[in-house]
Amino acid sequence: MTEASSLTGRLLVATPALADPNFARAVVLLLDHDEEGSLGVVLNRPTPVNVQDILEPWAALAGEPGVVFQGGPVSLESALGVAVVPSGGGEPDSGPLGWRRVSGAIGLIDLDAPPALLAGELGSLRIFAGYAGWGAGQLEDEVEEGAWYVVDVEPGDVSCPAPQLLWRSVLRRQRSELALVATYPDDPSLN
Repeated sequence: MTEASSLTGRLLVATPALADPNFARAVVLLLDHDEEGSLGVVLNRPTPVNVQDILEPWAALAGEPGVVFQGGPVSLESALGVAVVPSGGGEPDSGPLGWRRVSGAIGLIDLDAPPALLAGELGSLRIFAGYAGWGAGQLEDEVEEGAWYVVDVEPGDVSCPAPQLLWRSVLRRQRSELALVATYPDDPSLN
């Protein structure tokens, strides 16, 4: 797979037809996508668990709401940090120590690094328990079958203060018929 065909750094937005409860109305940020598979985190599944309760050193840097998000159904006991570094610039390797660029100003945080090392650099931080993963070719098949829309990410998507509104908001900003999908009712049988 060429870098141009990689979906790394793009959003997967669940279509209304996607019935899997793990991904119904999900917005997934793809952190890695290549010929071996894909890995991402669901941006709009907050949990009731405060970051303070599980990763206290990072709690002061976590954006609102200051809770852990369920990144996906895989490895729920593991944690991933995704952060926006506003001065991330254009150089692929630029950015603070302990941060790896995914796309633009969005990157992964090394949660084993001292938070003080990154505190002055971060614009926003989210902590995710678990992740969403796909084997080789699996995600491409799901996109072709109509389970996902693939759209561009904006840095504010990572730190949306109202994650329950993210699915509609991402669709609404599209300049195509996808904007109309944002009005799709939660339960079409009640329409």
